[in-house]
Amino acid sequence: MELAHYSDFAVRLVNTEEPARGKDTLTSVEVLRDLFGPAGQMARRVTEADLPRFRTVRARLRAVFTMADEGDHTGAVDLLNSLLLEFPVSPQISGHETLDEEGHPRWHMHLADHSSNATTGYAAISAMGLAFHLTEFGPDRFGLCQAAPCRNAYLDTSTNRSRRYCSDRCATRANVAAYRARKRLEADRPDRTGRSAENSQESVTPADR
Repeated sequence: MELAHYSDFAVRLVNTEEPARGKDTLTSVEVLRDLFGPAGQMARRVTEADLPRFRTVRARLRAVFTMADEGDHTGAVDLLNSLLLEFPVSPQISGHETLDEEGHPRWHMHLADHSSNATTGYAAISAMGLAFHLTEFGPDRFGLCQAAPCRNAYLDTSTNRSRRYCSDRCATRANVAAYRARKRLEADRPDRTGRSAENSQESVTPADR
């Protein structure tokens, strides 16, 4: 569904914080404005007062991802519904941005922003985007990166619902860690003589080699 792309707003906001690493990049008005991307009209309304409000919304959005990732789909939906009630939006038909081959507007739905401040507008489109994504693809598509300590949020768009990491970088890091762990396990596993593979190698004399 076209409106599901608004869910990217939620992912961007949630991933400004890495709780396990104690990192938080939501530290300035400039950072907040960057979150809006090309939605410049909303970004221009950002003020210092929005920083604590954005952090509060971020915590609530992360809770949605956390519950969905843990399999508590009803809890995730309840949290998302509370956001939708608190931050309503106004869907509107638009077509002034793009034209077809014949010069006619490409009519489409988009979420109009009539909010009183930047936080309210951002929260509204984030929650609605997640709602469309959830109803279109299912709550099991909401995930948190399994490459500890990352835990960044992501939306699984794979055909077989197999995504476990927020990025290729984290996937590679996790695979390398798993490979090294297997090698350590193999090295510590006793052979038929009762010695570990590592000790067995060390006990071989030069002549035997």
